[in-house]
Amino acid sequence: MDVILIPGLWLDASSWDDMLPALRAAGHSPRPLTLPGVGAPAADSAEIGIADWVDAVVAEIDAASGPVVLVGHSGGGNVAWGAADARPERVARVVFVDTVPPPHGGTISEFDTVDGVVPFPGWDFFDDDDVADLDAPTRAATAQRTRSVPARVPTDPLALTDGRRHAVPVTILSGALNAETLPGVIAEWGAFADESRRSTTRRWCTSAAVTGRSSHSPSRSPTLSYAPSDVSVRSQCPMPRPPSTGITAPEM
Repeated sequence: MDVILIPGLWLDASSWDDMLPALRAAGHSPRPLTLPGVGAPAADSAEIGIADWVDAVVAEIDAASGPVVLVGHSGGGNVAWGAADARPERVARVVFVDTVPPPHGGTISEFDTVDGVVPFPGWDFFDDDDVADLDAPTRAATAQRTRSVPARVPTDPLALTDGRRHAVPVTILSGALNAETLPGVIAEWGAFADESRRSTTRRWCTSAAVTGRSSHSPSRSPTLSYAPSDVSVRSQCPMPRPPSTGITAPEM
């Protein structure tokens, strides 16, 4: 199965490098993406918005020979959900890594624009709780590989129009919350809570339950493994077989 890997803000396809061997060993075809305008100057990226990022993923779905799994890390979860909304019949599952399904009109977050683009703001920008699971070496390595994103992308509202997305199986992986506490936290997130409740095949899982470690960084998130007829995250978090025919999202 094709597994389309969507990075969060400021990251490119290389952020998934550590995940690729396990996916290939499981017999799948990982397709990590670098989204349009990442690292480009304002002259080349000013017109790029969240819809263009969704379209880039939809193009990958359309190029696949069969159903796909979408994996969205943090802000990339908005992109994954937009693509699932555009092609619900082609998506076998959406895996949200440290984020949740956004509602119609949801945005990623707001950041300062510098020279017409949004650069990585540095770790001090984020609340301590948001990055507490990232040690100093991981922060340093991640900061070095960040690239600017188009100015419009973080604040563009996401357009969702097809209610069939709610039948797409959803898995939420959280590095900071467990399967017991995560639903209660999401319940306080207004429209995001409503969107998650509408997902009829939703499963909660935590990275600690999968590998004994957690991180908001995709390269240190749990290894994803997929069975031929369903999608699972190790044996500790089994997923149901997909049908035949899940606050502002975290910033990265």
